[in-house]
Amino acid sequence: MIYEEPRFMPGGDRYMLIEFGNEMNLELNFMAQGLASAIEQGKTKGVIETAPSFASMLIHYDPDRIDFKDLTREMKSLIGSLGSSDDIELDSRLFYFPTCYLDPWTRECIEDYCNKITKKKYDPDFVAEINGLKDAQQLVRVHSGTEYWVASLGFWPGLPFMMALDPRCVITAPKYNPPRTWTPQGTVGMGGASTAIYPVATPGGYQIFARIPIPIWDTTKRFPQFEKSICLFRPGDRVKFVPVSPEEFLHVEAQVKDGSYNYNVVEYQRFSVRNYKTWIATLDKTQRF
Repeated sequence: MIYEEPRFMPGGDRYMLIEFGNEMNLELNFMAQGLASAIEQGKTKGVIETAPSFASMLIHYDPDRIDFKDLTREMKSLIGSLGSSDDIELDSRLFYFPTCYLDPWTRECIEDYCNKITKKKYDPDFVAEINGLKDAQQLVRVHSGTEYWVASLGFWPGLPFMMALDPRCVITAPKYNPPRTWTPQGTVGMGGASTAIYPVATPGGYQIFARIPIPIWDTTKRFPQFEKSICLFRPGDRVKFVPVSPEEFLHVEAQVKDGSYNYNVVEYQRFSVRNYKTWIATLDKTQRF
């Protein structure tokens, strides 16, 4: 649900947590990102950084410049001036990622988990089954059939938590229990209704079924997309997964290694919440690809 009034809570002596609701949905994230954009444009006194999430936003502020009470008053006033979420428009880059679905690397990871920790069904088959899809091939069609909205970044620097923009492509999956001890870099997986990409090889608990060959964070800043940040994404970016074969994956991976790869990204677009809502109102949300 969306709260009638946002809730303002301290997160230590330098952070404020603003909650807009208690569920994970795009409407609440649009509100969080709209507020974050307004704070940046208005250069609110004492605010150091904002971190929008699915249904909330964390504000890092300097208590020597503004206290919690005054910041709360400032945020209430700013939220009141924003109007309906339908009016929100955000800069939104669109990234196209070559993506190897049902790949050998995540299969090896799943098999290693089954051999060392506990038996489980092959992740793509499991996710397809619990979402009423015919098989893993339909999972690929459905998952790759939409753009994904970068709702927040976290868990590991640069890791995007993303939501499907096309409601016909929304699928859900429970996390591993217990989690894996490792996950290949570039792995694409799901937990709940969120899709994520693992920036590096780490433990993890999402159901996994694909892999991308290009970096989404880079401390060495080898590519121009990392000039301003070691993390590729910003909240409000979008991602389109483009299915490729293992051979194509290896080709792109070689380009990344020698530094010749060019990111396929559309830089200039604006995302209109009103236009988005108008579009989804025309869809039959029970359809699948």
